Amino acid sequence: TIIYSLISSRIVPEVIRSNGGVPSRSRVGHSFIKAQMAETGAIFGGEHSGHFYFRDFWNADSGMLAALYAISALGHTSKSATFSSLISKFRKYVSSGEINSKVADTGAAMAKVEERFAHLGEIDRLDGLTISTSTWWLNVRPSNTEPLLRLNVEGDDDAIMCRIRDEALEVIRQ
Repeated sequence: TIIYSLISSRIVPEVIRSNGGVPSRSRVGHSFIKAQMAETGAIFGGEHSGHFYFRDFWNADSGMLAALYAISALGHTSKSATFSSLISKFRKYVSSGEINSKVADTGAAMAKVEERFAHLGEIDRLDGLTISTSTWWLNVRPSNTEPLLRLNVEGDDDAIMCRIRDEALEVIRQ
């Protein structure tokens, strides 16, 4: 089992499955990922933010260990291969990155997003609100520490991502 934060790209579970692994989504945040790793016995956990957790390292986050694995993978390729060429095949989707909006009422703003988009796809409330379709997904979730609503959007291409991102921001910021 491999744990990944729910705002990671759709390529993550696709690659895990294609390599014989079992992907498991987690709420965003190291405490949630580490708890889920311990619960499931997962060998690895990763977050969109670049934190990587290893079972063999007591489920702890280690950038150093992640870098060593990346260097090892690069060492097993042709001498002319670059790191960017190694990861280019994983850049299949277009992401907005995390966009923060100050809102007076995060619950009301999330309800408006749900009202606007829910009929288009599947709803998931693992962490905030996620709506998924075959060509895009979006997640809105409140910050735990600030009066912010965090939006992440991913689409099959730039036009789809930009359209959904802009529509969602319009709803959130009105």
